[in-house]
Amino acid sequence: MTRLLKQRSQRWLANDDFRSFNHRSRFMQMGYDRGDWEGKPIVAIMNSWSEFNPCHMHFRQRVDDVKRGVLQMGGFPLEMPTLSLNDAIVKPSALLYRNMMAMEVEEMIRCYPVDAVVLMGGCDKTTPAMLLGAISADLPTIFLPAGPMLRGNSQGQTLGSGSDAFKFWDERRAGRITETQWEGIVSGIARGPGTCMTMGTASTMTGIAEALGMALPGASSIPAVDAGHQRMSTQAGRRIVQMVHDDLRPSAILTRDAFLNAIVVAMAMGCSTNAIIHVIALARRAGLKDVGLNDFDRISRDVPVIANIRPNGDSRYLMEDFYYAGGLPALMTRLTRHLRLDAMTVSGQSLGRNIEDAKVHDDDVIRTPERPVYREGSLAVLRGNLAPGGCVIKPGAMSEKFLRHRGPAVVFDDYPSLKKMIDDPEADVTEDHVIILRNAGPKGGPGMPEWGMIPLPLKLVRQGVRDMLRISDARMSGTSYGACVLHVAPEAYVGGTLALARTGDMVAVDVPSRTIHLDVDEPELARRRARWSPPPARYARGYGRMFIEHILQADDGCDMDFLLTQAGESAGEPDIF
Repeated sequence: MTRLLKQRSQRWLANDDFRSFNHRSRFMQMGYDRGDWEGKPIVAIMNSWSEFNPCHMHFRQRVDDVKRGVLQMGGFPLEMPTLSLNDAIVKPSALLYRNMMAMEVEEMIRCYPVDAVVLMGGCDKTTPAMLLGAISADLPTIFLPAGPMLRGNSQGQTLGSGSDAFKFWDERRAGRITETQWEGIVSGIARGPGTCMTMGTASTMTGIAEALGMALPGASSIPAVDAGHQRMSTQAGRRIVQMVHDDLRPSAILTRDAFLNAIVVAMAMGCSTNAIIHVIALARRAGLKDVGLNDFDRISRDVPVIANIRPNGDSRYLMEDFYYAGGLPALMTRLTRHLRLDAMTVSGQSLGRNIEDAKVHDDDVIRTPERPVYREGSLAVLRGNLAPGGCVIKPGAMSEKFLRHRGPAVVFDDYPSLKKMIDDPEADVTEDHVIILRNAGPKGGPGMPEWGMIPLPLKLVRQGVRDMLRISDARMSGTSYGACVLHVAPEAYVGGTLALARTGDMVAVDVPSRTIHLDVDEPELARRRARWSPPPARYARGYGRMFIEHILQADDGCDMDFLLTQAGESAGEPDIF
């Protein structure tokens, strides 16, 4: 039964005092009258639309679809713009600003007369950023995914964002495609609004939002331009009003079971490596200290990749095909033995109820666990003296020959010196070498830029080499592939073992055994550590300085220490005097 609750917004608007008079007069200044807000939940529609963000360019219209649903259910919708982070364009790294956006979302919810929130996001960092802020604010919340763009096309060939960009860039470097062909790829790889249509970080994180229970059933799979996306947006508007009456908040949804469900689904989707950082951060914000790297690795060993989508799967299939095959609810029907089906969701129903009528329409796009794309989950967590805090690799998207590999290191302290070697046709490097890039982590990057998919040296590309082992404390795009070890923790910038590696040192990686080792004895490492000194600070002022002083390492989710739930109580409801 619906509970009748005093709405939070009434503290601003419903009293017979000077402050409420002032608030009401300002609402009337915008052309509203008492009938618009009195007795109605005020729903903030937090819209990350920007003309710099092609992933969200349809949100300018989609916000009206959300408003329609809110109005239909007797709510009062008000749009609230937020930061907009486009991963492809923001430099040095959108992760640098994820926490800034999270802080903005939390504080704007807290300081305005808001009863509930619809979060409109989708590009890689906007999904976790908005959820982080909403978790801390803890008002009724629905996440509305931007949806993937349509498949790319050039000269009749299907193109996938990111993965084909990397592939054809290497072909261009090797001189195997013409300038005309290249321009066709540039103009054809992204043909409309929406997020990357491969299983990159964007689709990974919107899928995780749905698996957590924070998005409507099926919402994460709908292509941005499909009319179903408009209908879903209106449904989200309708549903959020009822969530106010039911007082259904993130704190009632985001349990440990919800996060384990999200990790199961991520592994089966062939998720981006970035998922680990964001899910750990979200769990910490939800007050869960017991969700971490070990959960990812344990679940990965048990849950196979069954979504046959690039970059893990068949090059023919992209997110559009995944939607036609039944989308995320259909995929989850094949994972029921791994899922906690009684977990609550924003629909007001359990996860099990949400998926009970879902069906798979294409058994090649959404495989069975008995016929997987990859026999284990998408990611593997490695540990050893080179990464005491752990690091991550994507076994299903790399050459099997490098699952076990030992070779000499070629070490670089910064990206410019790495690039010089990569572009040198006479570089002293073979495919058996292990390229190491350091000082590219949370503090060193700063913000862990997506430099982790280190380009193959031109010399090797021209020889036909298409993979080799690469190690860094950076991240890589979720659309990337290859034998890339990422998120090495602690990072080199704070004195992690990566800072002590030297060119010529032997490095051993064993993915099946989950180990990574620098073959240098402890006395020698101690001597090197005694001579090591930290690099100079990246920022002297502003947000950058705050970020570097407070950012946590990758294995702790790269949140800021003072934003964690255990850091202390938030300010609570603002005073109105």
